Amino acid sequence: MSDVYILDAVRTPIGRYNGALGGIRPDDLAAHVIRSLVQRSPELDPARLDDVFFGNANGAGEDNRDVARMASLLAGLPTSVPGVTLNRLCGSGMEALIAANRAVAVGDATLAVAGGVESMTRAPWVLPKPSKGFPAGSETLHSTTLGWRMVNPAMPGDWTVSLGECTELLAEKYGITRQAQDEYALASHQKAAAGWDAGAYAAEVVGYPGVDLSRDESIRADSSLAALAKLAPAFRPDGTVTAGNSSPLNDGAAALLIGDEAGARAAGRQPLARIVSRAVAAVEPQFFGIGPVEAARTALSRAGIGWGDLAMVELNEAFAAQTLACLADWPQLDPAIVNIHGGAIALGHPLGSSGARVVSHLAHQLRAVGGGYGLAAICIGVGQGLAVVLHA
Repeated sequence: MSDVYILDAVRTPIGRYNGALGGIRPDDLAAHVIRSLVQRSPELDPARLDDVFFGNANGAGEDNRDVARMASLLAGLPTSVPGVTLNRLCGSGMEALIAANRAVAVGDATLAVAGGVESMTRAPWVLPKPSKGFPAGSETLHSTTLGWRMVNPAMPGDWTVSLGECTELLAEKYGITRQAQDEYALASHQKAAAGWDAGAYAAEVVGYPGVDLSRDESIRADSSLAALAKLAPAFRPDGTVTAGNSSPLNDGAAALLIGDEAGARAAGRQPLARIVSRAVAAVEPQFFGIGPVEAARTALSRAGIGWGDLAMVELNEAFAAQTLACLADWPQLDPAIVNIHGGAIALGHPLGSSGARVVSHLAHQLRAVGGGYGLAAICIGVGQGLAVVLHA
């Protein structure tokens, strides 16, 4: 097996729902990060790319027809460069990285692009075909923005509750209070704002041409516990999960250049980090939020390291309660090294892109602090989790 490296990584600023990126098609968002990634390696002949792996959780609208291939063509890559789209819901961008990692490791590729994209703003409504022509009754349009739709009636009801209700179940199970969730959410916004001010995202974020968006749009630097406390529960009348302690709906894309040593030479790049190990795990669907727990443990075991060996951790924050539940199951992990520049509660969570984003930031920041081991992990709807270990 060849060693596999992250050679470079870029992403768009993350737009809020119906915000600055709301008018941009997802295939154009994906094309932009692919194009930007290639342009940042002027020695790279794009024809040397063996494949493009892209994650996407929706695929029901403008991101249909294999968005990886569509974006590659729109980015101006040679028609000889193939592309494949992967869907592991919220983990799709990380799944794309893992697929590219495997291809390079076994010699099927020397250079590849991996990434993810989502426009939750532009996710369409869908209308199922009726069982017979010209039905007399009403038909239902389903939103594809987030969560369950057109549920198979054979699926147990406990498994198909909303993501917010799943998080309420976790908050109950782990005894996580509304106060703790709001405090965590506020810290995420504060760290994200401070990270941007300190230039922690400068190396990876590439603005979209013609769009006035220079940083992630959902960050609320002026938030406060008092403001968060005023928000009503979003999923239960007496619940603890609110819009303020949850990740928002977002638009964005991310892309990474992946290669072996020969690929790094061909691209003229020094690697940011080596991909050491990866793992997937699954849990009961209603407890999706703790999906990363076993995935992370397995990835660390495969890397031959422990929690104390990590310099930093990027854990995607779908919800504050979900994140706190994972941290509760990782007592050996120092929470001070988790999401040091904020997480998805502040930065945003464009579903298919988020797994690629957390790995991208981890790779850049490991390089920035002088190296070490890092862990990226993400929870996935319907009860899964992914984790990747990097070393720089």
